Amino acid sequence: MSSKSSSLKQLALQKFKKNFWGVFSLCFIGFVGVVSVFAYAFAPDNSQYANQMHLSIHSKKPGYTVTMLTIPSGLKVDQSMFDKLFFGKKNTDSEIPISEYHVESKTLSYTEYASDGLEGVKKTMELSRFPNSDVASFIKEKSFLFGTDKYGRDLLSRVLVGARISFFIGFVAVFISLVIGIFMGSIAGYFGGKVDAVIMWIINVTWSIPTLLLVIAITLALGKGFWQVFIAVGLTMWVEVARVVRGQIISTKEMQYVTAARALGFNDYRIITKHILPNIMAPVIVISAANFAAAILIESGLSFLGIGAQPPMASWGAMIKDHYNYIILGKPYLALIPGLCIMSLVMAFMLIGNALRDALDVKG
Repeated sequence: MSSKSSSLKQLALQKFKKNFWGVFSLCFIGFVGVVSVFAYAFAPDNSQYANQMHLSIHSKKPGYTVTMLTIPSGLKVDQSMFDKLFFGKKNTDSEIPISEYHVESKTLSYTEYASDGLEGVKKTMELSRFPNSDVASFIKEKSFLFGTDKYGRDLLSRVLVGARISFFIGFVAVFISLVIGIFMGSIAGYFGGKVDAVIMWIINVTWSIPTLLLVIAITLALGKGFWQVFIAVGLTMWVEVARVVRGQIISTKEMQYVTAARALGFNDYRIITKHILPNIMAPVIVISAANFAAAILIESGLSFLGIGAQPPMASWGAMIKDHYNYIILGKPYLALIPGLCIMSLVMAFMLIGNALRDALDVKG
C-alpha cells in the first residue's frame, strides 16, 4: 500500500514538473516569499515600515535622483541585528533633500530642495554636528528606482515591505480555514444525521453572507489592525473547505478499507485522521491554492477601504487607495505598480492551483 502511495506521489510530481506555468508560478511565489521575509534587507529605505518621508520630493517619476543630507541625531538606539533585519531600523536621524551645498571652515551651508520650481530655503549648520566633522559621508546621491509616493517615500521600499502582508495573509487565512473547515466537514460527513444537518445549516448561513461584508463585520468586532484582518479573512474561508471535505468523506466512508478499519475496532478519530483524510486531500490542496489568491484580494480590498493594515504600515491595497486619483493626474504608476504586484501574485496562486489539480487528477 505504501509503495503504491509513493509511486502515485512520484507520478503526480512528474506531471507537475512538466507543467511550465505551474513550476514558474511556484518559483515566483518562492521569490516573493524570500522578498517578504527579508524585505528590509532588500529595501533601499530600511527604516520601520519604509516610512522615511520627504514632502519636498513627493510624486517623483521612476529613476529620480536627489542629493540627500543626513543629519545625525546623536541618539543611540539599542536594536539587535535580528530586529533590524525583520522589523526595520529604528531611524532617529533626519534626511533632508538638498539642491546645493558648500562646506566652509566650520560651517555647512546648504539649500533645501523645493518642489514646483520654488526657491529653496538656505540654511547653515555647524560641522561639529557631524562625527569627526566628516560631513562628506553624510551627503549622498539617492536614487528612487520606482519614484516616490505622495508623501515623498521610496515607492520601491514600500512595495517590498508591503509584500509581507499580502503574502503572509494567504498562509494565516488558509491555515485557519483548513483547521476549521477540515474539522467541521469531517464531523458532518462522517457522522451524518442531526450533526450533519446542524453543521450544514451553519455552513449555509455563513455562505449566504457576502464575504467582504462578513470580513468587515468581524474586523470591526475585533478592531482595526494587522492580525485582526488575518483572523477575519481566515474565518470567512472555511466554508468552502468544509463543503469539499464533507462531500469527499460521504463518498469515501463506505469504502472497503474504512469498513475493515471499523471491523478491526479502530475508533472514529483514528479512522478519520489516519484512513480517510489522507485519501481525500487532493481537492483540499487545490482549493487551498485558490483560497490563497482569494485571501490576497480580500486583504487588498479591506486596505483599500481603510479597515485593513493601518498606516504607517505598508500594504499594496492601501498604496492603491492613497494613489488611485493619480491615475488621471498623469502619474498612474503610483497605483499601477502595487496593482500589478497584486495581480501577478494572485495569478501565480491560481496557476499553481490549476497545475496541482491536473497533477493530482487520478483519472488523468
